[in-house]
Order: sequence, then C-alpha cells, then structure tokens
Amino acid sequence: MPQPIRLIAGLGNPGPDYEKTRHNAGFWLLDSLADDARASFALEKGFAGQVAKVRHDGEWVWLVKPMTYMNRSGQSVGALARFYKIPPEQVLVVHDELDLLPGHVKLKQGGGHAGHNGLKDIQAALGSPAFWRLRVGIGHPRTLGLAQPVVDFVLHPPRREEGEAIDGALTRARAVIPALMDGKFELATRQLHGDNP
Repeated sequence: MPQPIRLIAGLGNPGPDYEKTRHNAGFWLLDSLADDARASFALEKGFAGQVAKVRHDGEWVWLVKPMTYMNRSGQSVGALARFYKIPPEQVLVVHDELDLLPGHVKLKQGGGHAGHNGLKDIQAALGSPAFWRLRVGIGHPRTLGLAQPVVDFVLHPPRREEGEAIDGALTRARAVIPALMDGKFELATRQLHGDNP
C-alpha cells in the first residue's frame, strides 16, 4: 500500500529577483497550497527554508520552500525528512520541467534527475531517488523557438501565453494534492494525466 505524502517541497530560488521566473514554479504551487489550507510560511533556519504545516485527515503535512538556491535544495528537504522521520517514499518534490511543454504536468516516482540541480541535490540528501516528483512543464527554449541558453531561460519569467498555460497546470496539480496526501497515487495520476492538454 503506497504511503501518503507527508512532506511537499516546492523548488525555486529565494528573493524578489527570482519570484516570477520559470525556475520558481515549485514555489508558486506551494504558495497556493498554503493559501488553500490557510497556513502561512515561516523561515525556519534549522531547516534552511520557509516551512508551513497543514493538517490533512488528522495528520500533519509539511510544506517547505528551500531558501538555499536551487542547487542546495537537498539541505532543506533532507533536514526536514530526517527530523520528522519521513522516508523518501512520502516526499513529493514540485519542480519546473524543461522536457514538458507549458500547460503539461506529470507525476512520477523515482527516476533520474535529468540534470535538474535541485533534484540531484535532494536525491543525494535523501540517499534515494524513491521520492515523488510533480513535474510542471515550462518548455525548453528550443521547443519554444527561443535562442536563449537554458540557464538564462529558466531564470526569466514565462511569456504571457506560457504563463497562462503554466497557471492552468498548477491549478490541476493543486486539485490532486489531497489524493496524494491520502496515498491515492493512481487516482491522482489518472486525474492529472487525463487532463493534460
């Protein structure tokens, strides 16, 4: 029986300069989840991140936005998981995904990190790739007909029509989070993937 999600990490870079950039898609979803639960984030230095706690079905679920910059995300996620004894299988990481077009969102467990520095660091910190990933499509500069390098692309805000597509994907992702907190991964996957444009 799959274990319900108890820790949700949204990836991004801290600070107002990065707030609206594509790399911060994970932060965007976590802000919405905290709003849904009327919870607020507080900086917890021991966990190197902004942390919020929400109740689901009588259980606590932790939301974290690492404040370490993307490539050190594992510092925050690893510290929280160890402190609350949450195994990798009960961790969900929400991140931007170059290999999916804006508007697409996919759920998967395990696998590689495809060069995503945040995922790479979390995998190292948890000592396992078995955590869940919610991959929010931001597109790739090549598939979107842009000449800019990837590193530059992820640190810029999406264009208007891409932003609208990403918002739609985040709304659908938000709708399946309760199922993930119940451990109903098949149901969440069906709902999410059935809705991809």
